[in-house]
Amino acid sequence: MAARRHHNGHPSGNQRRGNIVCVDLFCGIGGLTHGLIRGGVKVVAGIDVDDACRFPYEMNNAAMFMEKDVQTLAGTTLTSLFGQSKYTLLAGCAPCQPFSTYSRKGRTVRKDTKWDLVAEFGRLIEEAEPDLVTMENVPQLLDHPVFKRFLSSMNGYWTNYQIVECADFGVPQTRKRLVLLASKLGPIGLTDGSKSRRKRRTVRQTIAGLPPIAAGACHPTDVLHVASKLSPLNMRRIRASRPGGTWRDWPDGLVATCHTKKSGETYPSVYGRMDWDKPAPTITTQCFGYGNGRFGHPKQDRAISLREAAMLQTFPGDYKFVEVNQRVTFSVLGRLIGNAVPVRIGEVIAASLQEHVSSLEARRGRLA
Repeated sequence: MAARRHHNGHPSGNQRRGNIVCVDLFCGIGGLTHGLIRGGVKVVAGIDVDDACRFPYEMNNAAMFMEKDVQTLAGTTLTSLFGQSKYTLLAGCAPCQPFSTYSRKGRTVRKDTKWDLVAEFGRLIEEAEPDLVTMENVPQLLDHPVFKRFLSSMNGYWTNYQIVECADFGVPQTRKRLVLLASKLGPIGLTDGSKSRRKRRTVRQTIAGLPPIAAGACHPTDVLHVASKLSPLNMRRIRASRPGGTWRDWPDGLVATCHTKKSGETYPSVYGRMDWDKPAPTITTQCFGYGNGRFGHPKQDRAISLREAAMLQTFPGDYKFVEVNQRVTFSVLGRLIGNAVPVRIGEVIAASLQEHVSSLEARRGRLA
């Protein structure tokens, strides 16, 4: 964890009271937005370059979706969206593909130009000057030069950032993320996750109530509760798998040739089943594929469904992702779900911001 103050002045004497009003950059399908709204923050708009996010974002959140590249966005647009709000919040999670270990391409070639989006986030902070800022991103960003440049864009803010294990805050998956909070109003920090840490949510608690489906099948009343097909070989493999186990448990005839080589020995969790009574592994953009990680259902002979992946990302079970009669595409929805900020993390951030504002107002009330 790190906390610092970026100027030598004093907290703003602003006596404004009321709701926190937010614009969510890189909003995706609304994971962070939904959590913030559930936590009492008023989100007025989400901005993303991907129009595939529009329907789920607007259908599930009382906020406007703007299809726009943040590199062409001006700070004046944000201040216009904020209006005369009492407290303003700029939130976002710049895409983290440069450090992704699950991307299909470019595992050895890192395109640092992708981090231009983090720099654009910093530029918009300088131009719009929100009262509050929050950012969620991959832990590796902490060691990248662009993060230091991002911090320098927040001159005049108190900042707090730390690597959090999302399972410690009620997310039913192991997922380490960098979470940053910043405020012009005074020192700020993330709420304590110790209560959630004492009793982590499990796969069983999260998805056991869903009706069973077969590999390649879709539930008739929920188009998101659909599982990818399995080849005959992979069907034999999953039947030979045990929850929490690895491909090393299989008979020799089922083990993939690549895993018998030295280079394949370090990938024991591919073709694995989740454990009912533990958090899931990190939900990725490829979580719908049995061979892409430990994404086998703990009991049923299939990979987890898109609905189960969304619920493990703490989206509500009735969150709508596609319009009626719209075709469900695994690659598209897997990407949108896997890239989302878990809704629960949005709730924790909202609680932290509300606590921060309330404590400042209470202090001012005592001084009045």
